[in-house]
Amino acid sequence: MDAWHETPTEKPRARGLGILLQGNPGANNAITDVDGVAVGYTTLIEGASVRTGVTAILPRPPAELRVPVFAGCHSLNGNGELTGTLWMEESGRMDCPITITNTHACGIARDATVKWMVERVAPDNWVLPVAGETFDGHLNDINGFHVHESHVMSALDCAVTGPIDEGSVGGGTGMVCYGYKGGSGTSSRLVEVVDTTVTIGAFVQANFGRPHQLTIAGVPVGRMLGTSDDLEERGSIIAVIATDAPLLPHQLKRLARRIGLGVGRSGAISGHGSGDIFMAFSTANTLAHQEAQCLSHATFVPDAHLDSLFEAVIQSVDEAILNALVANEPMSGFNSSHVENLPRDEVVRILANERCLADQGL
Repeated sequence: MDAWHETPTEKPRARGLGILLQGNPGANNAITDVDGVAVGYTTLIEGASVRTGVTAILPRPPAELRVPVFAGCHSLNGNGELTGTLWMEESGRMDCPITITNTHACGIARDATVKWMVERVAPDNWVLPVAGETFDGHLNDINGFHVHESHVMSALDCAVTGPIDEGSVGGGTGMVCYGYKGGSGTSSRLVEVVDTTVTIGAFVQANFGRPHQLTIAGVPVGRMLGTSDDLEERGSIIAVIATDAPLLPHQLKRLARRIGLGVGRSGAISGHGSGDIFMAFSTANTLAHQEAQCLSHATFVPDAHLDSLFEAVIQSVDEAILNALVANEPMSGFNSSHVENLPRDEVVRILANERCLADQGL
């Protein structure tokens, strides 16, 4: 099977189930289809109560991390945290890795990233890391503080390009999405813009939604599955868009805003208690950040040509969420909690009846 259909650990992906999805993915259908972007995981599954971890996303190879990327962010519902975004909003740039973990480990992820940057990349520079979180306290003993500095450093050190795993890995290990086992998911799209092929890559830590809200390929699958809605939603989603399209900070903020449309396509309403926080960055325009005593220059896609990128963001975020669900198995955890995985066979049956499988066409 190819990378569109299963993960490197042979977990199924949405396209592997034959689900009809829009758009043309990159080679790995992952955020790592953007050249130079790498993802690393530390996964902690220990005893009956530890179900957590850390995800690291490197926007450039470690040796190039001090070359900033243009970046923008957006909060759809702010019951959450993504550190470093005040400076991102002020300067329109980012020059460090992104980490995502559980709510009570966000501080250690941020601090450990500072140490990693000082020890591995830039011993003489200051660092304002970007660290995000979602709440995994249903399955994980979140107040046991099981994520340590070494776990963050390990995720950063082991970041890889190419195909990456999904589901209950990294920061997504203990997450719940639409009442089913959620977690880490990714997808990508190739887009033609001004006679150039560019890549949009999405990564999500999916931990939101009620079962009845789940929508797949436009079909109200959650209502048709009839899963009990008794699990209180205490979730959030952190989503990251990477692209090699030359975009300016205000344009990347516009891409970040469209992430919410991708989340909504999967059925979510961005509830009161949800922390739905998004960001986007571009790896282009490396020379625009030179600290030289001269004018800098940057190329960019004209605003009038952004619509295809907006559509790619929406499509890739929707599919990344679905991949996080499809790749999972049931999980038991803290306080004898238990969460079932998305019933893949039943989902395929429902979508087949609605003629929403790829081999059925439209």
